[in-house]
Amino acid sequence: MSPKKTTLKPARNVPASKKTPPEPGSLRGVANWKEAARWLRDRGIEDIECITPDLAGVARGKMMPSSKFTSNTSLALPSAIYRHTISGEYPDETANFRYEPRDSDLKLVPDLSTLSVVPWETDPTAQVICDIVDSDGGEVPYTPRNVLKRIMSLYHERGWKPIVAPEIEFYLVAKNDDPDYPLHPPKGRSGRSILGGQGYSIAGINEFDELIDDIYHFSEKQGLEIDTLIHEEGPAQLEINLRHGDPIELADQVFLFKRTMREAALKHGIYATFMAKPMQGQPGSAMHIHQSVVNIETGKNIFSNPDGSASKEFFHFIGGMQKFVPSAMAMLAPYVNSYRRLTPDMACPVNNAWGYDNRTTAFRVPVSDPQARRVENRLPSSDANPYLALAASLASGLLGIMKEIEPTAPTEDSANEGSIDLPRGLLEAVALLEDEPAFEEMFGKQFIGLYAGVKRGEFETFMQVISPWEREFLLLNV
Repeated sequence: MSPKKTTLKPARNVPASKKTPPEPGSLRGVANWKEAARWLRDRGIEDIECITPDLAGVARGKMMPSSKFTSNTSLALPSAIYRHTISGEYPDETANFRYEPRDSDLKLVPDLSTLSVVPWETDPTAQVICDIVDSDGGEVPYTPRNVLKRIMSLYHERGWKPIVAPEIEFYLVAKNDDPDYPLHPPKGRSGRSILGGQGYSIAGINEFDELIDDIYHFSEKQGLEIDTLIHEEGPAQLEINLRHGDPIELADQVFLFKRTMREAALKHGIYATFMAKPMQGQPGSAMHIHQSVVNIETGKNIFSNPDGSASKEFFHFIGGMQKFVPSAMAMLAPYVNSYRRLTPDMACPVNNAWGYDNRTTAFRVPVSDPQARRVENRLPSSDANPYLALAASLASGLLGIMKEIEPTAPTEDSANEGSIDLPRGLLEAVALLEDEPAFEEMFGKQFIGLYAGVKRGEFETFMQVISPWEREFLLLNV
């Protein structure tokens, strides 16, 4: 597919986040093409990776010489990359899941504010995250970055801007070249595999000192800010906390952090995995999202009244989360494996309750001063596409404010001792997503149909695999 030559321009009709243009000498991002050329020249960059997230959050794109990047060049990808499953298969068409008849090109439009080096490459290489537009430069509404921008625009229309801070958990595991065998923790510097129950253990982090150094080094080179790093409860399970900020910028950072963790781990002969539940009997990995909303003009947190008390918008936001997040779970827990994490007694909420500083609830309100008042969504798993997870969570809260939905009373004790208030599997979650009429306005009918079709296709590929449980309990007993 040879796209015709045209100058790369910003997408039309895609609301941009309000950012301060980066300095020409910054580690991350430039303001215009002239500065981009100088940035690349000053660093001796030879190649550029032009990348964009697909529905799964996997980096897709093209690599090109830096001289071509700054010339009158157009980059394109086939529209089919947004219609295949995580295993690379293409589901059958349905009434709402359709392929573009010509599989025509979609254009990559670099967001120069995301330009950074690729520190693990041996040759001088840079990367830039791209938006997707059609052949006329118009918005493509079903791409993940554009879905999140759509939600941001709904906040901006009201004079508001969401602020988020993701926390991403992941496991380090020994290399595994045969998927039939279970995963297990890697050996640390002591020569022994680390055990579970090491929550907040500094010794647990020190087992992987050299790897952690590379994570910090790679992140610094890309201009990515790690707030804190801790060892979680699972064996060789770590958590990265990011500085709070603009949702699009933070989704970009999670997108790049996942690449960074995998590359740093591979350098040390192990894997970093963001599977929600990689090891049986161990805690799953979450992507907790802290959320607040500020007034664009004043910068004040709309969740707090002038006297410091909680505002009606704060409670309506929680009410919206309680009502709509269960129907958005296909975007927060997007795979069959995701629902193995969402089980009782595994340090994970299986409810839609909320509470003050209560980690058993789906929606926790941390202790804070009024300006930092926020709601933590503890349901998303680390396998979620960060753009879609943020879009789903923020859309649910906004719907609550728009519809003035009152929350339940806050939960004082454990919220995990009753019935499970969430879908128990992927197909149920997809059906809830399709059946919620309010989501069509928030996400667009085309995105919902396309996303649901891909998720159903992934479930069908899963059903083709015979599991060890079936061989163990059915082989000789039925």
